[in-house]
Amino acid sequence: MNSQDFQLFGEIVKSRSGLVLTEEKVYLLESRLVPLARRRGLESLEALADEVRRTQDERLLNEITEAMTTNETFFFRDTKPFDIFRDVVLPQLLKARAAKKSLRIWTAACSTGQEPYSIAMLLKEEAAKMAGWRVEILATDISTEVLEKAKAGLYSQFEVQRGLPIQLLMKHFQQVGEMWQIDSSIRAMVKFAPKNLLEDLGGMGQFDVVFCRNVLIYFDQPTKGKVLDQVHNILAEDGALFLGGAETVLGICDSFKPVDGQRGVYTSVKGGLMAAAS
Repeated sequence: MNSQDFQLFGEIVKSRSGLVLTEEKVYLLESRLVPLARRRGLESLEALADEVRRTQDERLLNEITEAMTTNETFFFRDTKPFDIFRDVVLPQLLKARAAKKSLRIWTAACSTGQEPYSIAMLLKEEAAKMAGWRVEILATDISTEVLEKAKAGLYSQFEVQRGLPIQLLMKHFQQVGEMWQIDSSIRAMVKFAPKNLLEDLGGMGQFDVVFCRNVLIYFDQPTKGKVLDQVHNILAEDGALFLGGAETVLGICDSFKPVDGQRGVYTSVKGGLMAAAS
């Protein structure tokens, strides 16, 4: 691929998703976009680039963006954040929200749904503590294709073997042919919707917990700062932000502080609840 075509694809993806494609990611771009080119009857990435320049077709630009932003995910990924949510964050929020008995949780860049469904299963397991509570889990992604799979809640044997404890598989899934489908009661706990993190997030309302894990690593510093500022504006002051193990707010956003002793968890610098528990 020549440098002009690489730059073209890189600019499309960055402007639409925030994802930064460095030159060492040429292999990734080729592996994702060659199949797209072939589906459109084009023989090469050069031909795909020519098609973009010639038509500026919005559907094609969206397909390129979706192809490059479909990221890996699996159930209870990295385990520890879910333990912290269950054992540290959730008890505090149940106490702080006891009067209104309402929680809102957002999982950003949810891909095919394993993260929000992991949270839903965890909350289902804590049902005895949450009688009478209204819990909303909103899961969003830029890709409409992965959201359709997420809504179906249908996973392969390989997908359910990655991170999902066998007891939860047996309890919350039914086998459908060679696939496994998560129970309708779990699916009903999660609302899926398209959302681009570069867009204004102000209309989403306030959340008590935000999972935005393994997303910021793909952005440049200004984009990271913009996203974190927006997340801060919609997160309750005593709420919790979960980032990936390789991500941080330090040096990027002054509105958050780490929760002591809880790696990857942050709260507002104005927050009282989480800070008091750290």
